[in-house]
Amino acid sequence: MGEHWKQPVVVENKTGAGGIIGADAVAKAPGDGYTWLMGTTTTAINASLVTKPPYDMKRDLQPVTVLGLYALVAVVPAASPVKSLQDMVALSRSRSLGAGSGGNGTPQHLTLEMFNGASGAKILHVPYKGGGPAIIGLLGGQLDIVFSLSAECINHVKSGKLRALAVTTESRFPLMPDVPTTVEAGFPTVLATGWSGLMVPSATPKDIVAKINGDVVALMSTPEMKARLQDQGFLPVAMSVAEAEKFVSVDVERWAKVIRDGGIRSD
Repeated sequence: MGEHWKQPVVVENKTGAGGIIGADAVAKAPGDGYTWLMGTTTTAINASLVTKPPYDMKRDLQPVTVLGLYALVAVVPAASPVKSLQDMVALSRSRSLGAGSGGNGTPQHLTLEMFNGASGAKILHVPYKGGGPAIIGLLGGQLDIVFSLSAECINHVKSGKLRALAVTTESRFPLMPDVPTTVEAGFPTVLATGWSGLMVPSATPKDIVAKINGDVVALMSTPEMKARLQDQGFLPVAMSVAEAEKFVSVDVERWAKVIRDGGIRSD
């Protein structure tokens, strides 16, 4: 974008509180088009997970476009005897199993809760300080399974260090076409498609939102950008403003149901 607009574009990492701090900074920024948020699945989850957030996602943040999608992938160590999700359920009935995540309320955690609820398994949630450390724990034999973000596990699956049992997308994930879906594996309600996209303060004028969307979509459609996202485990997309609004709204409601049904809290 910096090259396209001949203007500096600065990435500022405002970490903490599961993304709340960064999102709050954008939600309260002037609506002049100069401050953006890289929203994610966690942004949608936080809309219901956090009891008293400092901002209202639906009121204060405007989706601009969704840039990339990812699957949650049920992965086990290559040496594991488990070859399918059905095997995992059966094993959970004979001994205690642990599933890692990037922390309480993360997509990995909530997908595990969906699976436990749908299958009757009682796999223990083991929160780590990030998805990467959870994968390291899985590779080291401290865990039995992780419902990992595709971007965090795809290279380990390709190298043969991890075995992918299923992906949580409704149809097969194009970057892992040989891996069955959770629907094919017999768990049609365990569905989740992760995403990353741009959001701006809701006070941003519609013409500015449309300008950002048009230019970003054009750049995201180039072969170079598509290749860079695919290398990182993301499926490139470039949604219109209306498509992004609908997608994010549906995602917020999907995770809200998981959180309600599981009685999950951010602490």
